Amino acid sequence: MNHDSPRYKWLALSNTTLGMLMATVNSSIILISLPAIFSGIGVNPLAPENVGFLLWLMMGYQLVTAVLVVSLGRLGDIVGRVRIYNLGFAVFALASIALALDPYTHAAGAVWLLVWRFAQGIGGAMLLANSSAILTDAFPANKRGFAIGINQVAAIAGSFIGLIVGGVLAVWDWRAVFWVSVPFGAIGTVWAYLTLKDSGKRGKAKIDWLGNASFAVGLTSLLTGIVYGIQPYGKDSMGWSAPLVQTGIIAGLAFLMLFLVIESRVKNPMFDLKLFKIRAFSAGSFANLLSSTARGGMQFMLIIWLQGIWLPLHGYSYESTPLWSAIYLLPLSIAFLVAGPFSGFLSDRHGARALSTSGMLVFGASFVALMLLPVDFNYWAFASLIFLNGLGGGMFSAPNQTAIMNSVPADQRGGAAGIQAALMNSGMVLSMGLFFSMMIVGLANNLPTSVFGALTANGVNPIEAKAIGALPPAAILFSSFLGFNPMGALLGSPQLSHLTQGQWATLTSKEFFPQMISTPFHDGLFLVFSIAAAMAVLAAVASVLRGKHVHNSKDLPVAHYVRDHVQELATVSGGVPGELAVEDERR
Repeated sequence: MNHDSPRYKWLALSNTTLGMLMATVNSSIILISLPAIFSGIGVNPLAPENVGFLLWLMMGYQLVTAVLVVSLGRLGDIVGRVRIYNLGFAVFALASIALALDPYTHAAGAVWLLVWRFAQGIGGAMLLANSSAILTDAFPANKRGFAIGINQVAAIAGSFIGLIVGGVLAVWDWRAVFWVSVPFGAIGTVWAYLTLKDSGKRGKAKIDWLGNASFAVGLTSLLTGIVYGIQPYGKDSMGWSAPLVQTGIIAGLAFLMLFLVIESRVKNPMFDLKLFKIRAFSAGSFANLLSSTARGGMQFMLIIWLQGIWLPLHGYSYESTPLWSAIYLLPLSIAFLVAGPFSGFLSDRHGARALSTSGMLVFGASFVALMLLPVDFNYWAFASLIFLNGLGGGMFSAPNQTAIMNSVPADQRGGAAGIQAALMNSGMVLSMGLFFSMMIVGLANNLPTSVFGALTANGVNPIEAKAIGALPPAAILFSSFLGFNPMGALLGSPQLSHLTQGQWATLTSKEFFPQMISTPFHDGLFLVFSIAAAMAVLAAVASVLRGKHVHNSKDLPVAHYVRDHVQELATVSGGVPGELAVEDERR
């Protein structure tokens, strides 16, 4: 179909929304289904030799997408955004088939899953990198907010929907967690090939191989170091002092600095640093990173809170907690689905600054309120607060993304979209290292005393109780995250621990473990949500500093846009504003 057809923009919206939803659902679908997956391949994820499998299956997909989206977005600017996007659907579908057909068990089965999960991440990066750019090409400036709002709702709500889908499918069969993506990938591949056309301005440039390589090595090293920093090292509860972690972080920062030097000197950079001279772009990007990090940390903490403490205290078996935690988080997804498109629609008329700023303030206020809840909360109070959190996130996301994409020259849209996707996925990986570390700090202060007192009060000898209390808090967090009751594994058997049947029944009951860790967990939760609230406030400040809002009137949307941004765009590349105006007026 011709891209000038009135129907084309809606076809582009529906197709890119499917792509974004599929890519982001798969960023979280595995989190809830990990217990079923590890059980299916016969691996104990809490065994010291298997923790690496656990970490990489949790975060490997996000890391791959974070590393590749900028490169693939810029490649789309050069060879065609639709071409890269179409290929993303195909790669994703093939990787999903391979994941579902894992022929191995034990360590070999885990390695197979890791390799194809990385491949799935490559397909996801192709989709994420070019989706916003295709939409920006397809829609006129005064309609982009609504379109990108729908797209962003799919992107962020997908991470919450994935929790529910993963929980439901894992109960049935762990392979179904991967099979579910195959028909959507196949349909998307054919549909995109038949309907999407490259209508954007292409840049005539060569691929920046040095920039791509330095960015990939730098970001991979940095994020890998951060992820491994939450593992115990020696007698330390975390691994930040481990030589491998420190080397990864230092090397990552060094390569990223090298990347910036390369990008400032090459003729055709992968990452045009001049974009950051555009205030709307730089402020919006900073806000995007902060909000993504806070949102990712919240997602992890809420899952642990529900699965490890609240649901067992309310009679749910540990095996069923992954599914029920996803169900109880539905208000968060619903709020996002409501607020995202509506805020995008409003931003077309009133600009991004007021909506995105107020959205982040609501987002931050919800964290403060969550800190005040008791660990064993009233569900409707909890549901109201996570609904408020989703509402604030939805108010921020679409206006912020629209303002960013509207601020860049036409031939840089793929790269700009890739940068935003990289920031979103990097925020998710950063949140794991940052928020797990903060939670471990909070747990470490009181957990040994709490564990020792609870165990000795129920017949466990002091030496054994002290040894269990000295275990790394990360093991407690991961067992809660995976929906495991660790007491049986920690104590061995009633005979080995010299316990009566009554004492053993108490220690391995649904309520004992969550009651034992409730007070230390709340200390960690207070610290984590304090940092998340501070990030939200900083994101709100960045949103205020994005500059005067642009009112895209129906009659002269681009004239207003060019008037307000001509100096900033002229700084990036002379003559582009005029070309952009002509291009958008044509639509």
